[in-house]
Amino acid sequence: MARKAIIFHGTGANPGVVWYPWLGRRLAERGYAVEIPHYPGLNVEPIATFLPKVLADHEFDEQTVLVGHSGGAALLLALLEHLDTTVSQAILVAGYSTQPNTDDEPVLQPAYDWAAIRASVRDIYFVNSRRDPYGCDERQGRAMFERLGGTQIVRDDGHFGDIDQPYETFELLDRLIP
Repeated sequence: MARKAIIFHGTGANPGVVWYPWLGRRLAERGYAVEIPHYPGLNVEPIATFLPKVLADHEFDEQTVLVGHSGGAALLLALLEHLDTTVSQAILVAGYSTQPNTDDEPVLQPAYDWAAIRASVRDIYFVNSRRDPYGCDERQGRAMFERLGGTQIVRDDGHFGDIDQPYETFELLDRLIP
C-alpha cells in the first residue's frame, strides 16, 4: 500500500501558493502520492454540504497523511470526525476549532465529537503561532491539543504563509512527516 499525502489549502488560497507546492514536491521525492486539491468553496460553503464532497473526492487509509493550513486545518477536524478509517498522521497548521476572529467561519461545525476525531488519526500535530494575525494562534492549538492529545508546536511565525507572508518552504513540516 502506497503512502499518500493530501495537503488542504487555507481559506481563499489555492494549491500553488505558499509552501504547498514545495511540501508536495518534497513528499513526492520520498515516494508519497501527493494530492493538493483546489477547493474554492472552503470556508464559503457550509461544512454540512461541503464535507461530503471532500470525503467523496479522496480515499483515506492507514498510510494517509493529512496536512491542513488555516481553514484547511479546520476542515481536517470535520474530516477526521467523519472518516471510517484511521489515517497515519494529521498536521493542523494555524488551525482552529472555534471562531478565531469576527469573520464568518462556515468551515466550523457547531460541535465536535473529539473521541471520534482522536480515533481516526494515529499521530496529530498542532502548529500554531503566537503572532497569528487572524487569531489562529497558540490558544486555538492548545484547545485542540487538550481535547485530542498529540503534539503542539508553537512558533512566532505569523500565519505560516499569507498574501503578505510568502513562506515558500516549511522545513518543520518536512521533518514531521516520516
